[in-house]
Amino acid sequence: MADPPKKKGDPSSDVAVQERTKTERARRYAVIFHNDDYTTREFVVHVLMEYFDKTETEATHVMLTVHYKGRGIAGVYSKDQAETKVDQVHHAAEAGGYPLRLTAEPVD
Repeated sequence: MADPPKKKGDPSSDVAVQERTKTERARRYAVIFHNDDYTTREFVVHVLMEYFDKTETEATHVMLTVHYKGRGIAGVYSKDQAETKVDQVHHAAEAGGYPLRLTAEPVD
């Protein structure tokens, strides 16, 4: 014998639907160097080479951008990486007696 037709709203007639979760890209953060009148150009180039894996030419270019425009981007990273790099450079600057300031800002 055939099963009787199922009525709308009957739980046994519902089809199991698995919803897909939307995967979003992790937000990226730019590490920004800010210009000051006390940190030497050589120290900024050193930091960019040491902590941001820049060549001497790339580091010099970023340093000159910071010097002439007031700020420059050292790189774009995940939030954790950007904050770690900012902390590392702040500790190195403090140890060297420099007031170098960096920030990690979200990239739109």
